[in-house]
This record gives sequence, C-alpha cells and structure tokens, in this order.
Amino acid sequence: MAGGNRIGRKDAQGMEELIGLYIREMKLTAGFNRQRVFEAWDEVSGASRYTLDRFFRDGILYCTISSSVVRNQLYFQRDILVRKMNEILEKDPLLVRDGLKTPLIRALVLK
Repeated sequence: MAGGNRIGRKDAQGMEELIGLYIREMKLTAGFNRQRVFEAWDEVSGASRYTLDRFFRDGILYCTISSSVVRNQLYFQRDILVRKMNEILEKDPLLVRDGLKTPLIRALVLK
C-alpha cells in the first residue's frame, strides 16, 4: 500500500490528541476555546439567564448582565468566579492550550 499518511502502530495517537490536532489544523482553536469559556461562565456564575452578551479577548471575559442586582452580587465574587472557571477549563480535555501553563481567564469585567 503506497502513501505516507498511514499511522503505524508506534505512531498511534489517542482521540483527545487527534481532536486537538484537527482543531489546530482547521484553525478553529480561538472560536472553540471561546465557546468553552462561555460554557464555564454559565456553569459557575449561575447567571446565564441574566447574561445578555459575552465577549472574550486576551484573557479577559466581558459579560453584560441585564439585572443590576445580579451584576452587583457577581461583582464581589469576580476573583472566585475566575478561579472556578479556570479550574473547570484546566480539566476540560477538549480545550486546546498549546502547552500554556498560565490561566486562560485572567480577569472578568461585568457591564
């Protein structure tokens, strides 16, 4: 059989590695990671129904909250929320980090 793309037994890779390679190859990393961050926000904050808009760039998660009361409560929990989201993301096998050891989310801005 001719062809250089066949993976031999010694070169076999797990599905997690292959999915990560595929995501990087198709240049889907930023969008895919952004979606994982938004899912972590929904899980940790409990405020998904009050979240009007989310934006993630350069390690900063910006969230627009519809309720001033909820926004105020979340404001005082920002550090805890960031830590919990990073804990979830560190355990996420589908998140593509490219070997970075720094936390994915550095700050949370509530509007």
